[in-house]
Amino acid sequence: MPVTGTTRVVVHLTYPAKHLRTPSLFNPLLERLGHDGVLVPWEVSPDNLASAWAGLRGIENLAGVIVTVPHKIEVAHLCDELLGIAEVLKVCNVARRLPDGRFVGRMFDGEGFVRGLKNQGHDLGGRRVLLLGAGGAATGIAHALLSEPITRLVVANRSLAKAEALAAQLRTLMPGRDIAAGAADARGFDVVINATALGLKADDPLPLAVDTLQPGTLVGEVVMNPDVTPLLEAAQARGCPIHKGVHMLTGQLELLADYLFGAAPGR
Repeated sequence: MPVTGTTRVVVHLTYPAKHLRTPSLFNPLLERLGHDGVLVPWEVSPDNLASAWAGLRGIENLAGVIVTVPHKIEVAHLCDELLGIAEVLKVCNVARRLPDGRFVGRMFDGEGFVRGLKNQGHDLGGRRVLLLGAGGAATGIAHALLSEPITRLVVANRSLAKAEALAAQLRTLMPGRDIAAGAADARGFDVVINATALGLKADDPLPLAVDTLQPGTLVGEVVMNPDVTPLLEAAQARGCPIHKGVHMLTGQLELLADYLFGAAPGR
């Protein structure tokens, strides 16, 4: 579909931008769905996010923004309203611009990740899950995992205090569930999920000691580029099935398109 004067724009806010795979998947989807829209990446550093956001309020053909690392928590604070789990967790990965310049945010990462797991044939029932990270993506994924019949969730993060804060928040939201903060040690877990940005850069350290991975443990990623991250390569070498980061995106693409181009958002 050609870009014309009637085309509505979606900005993908990220930093850095070179890892993005969303435009190559989202733009063909918009065309298939018949939406006159285009997604373009914006590389915006955290220091410049607030000023960039203020400018977006005046762009009248802006459908909204899709948000990724490292902006998901800060964008939630910049939105005028949050809906669904975004309102509860104060984190979002998409915001729709209303005609008056206000932004309404939602969070689909968690739903997309879990849907991606199911689409690939992975059952979460009765699983013990180690979640690496406590940022925006991890927060959304944690909540979605707890909507499934997993038996235990442990959050590990470089800052133990941040992991403990997320675990405490989740226990408040879902009393009675087995939720804790812990070490990045895969022993005793059925599923390990990297919800950090480690793996985007070639010289990034691995998010956990891979010698703690046991054969048969499912190892999942949120990092989409490279397609198979060093963590996934190491997991495969130890006999672990892997789940690529791109599946989180494909699991939520239609949700994002419908939110940005469908009927006005409501509760």
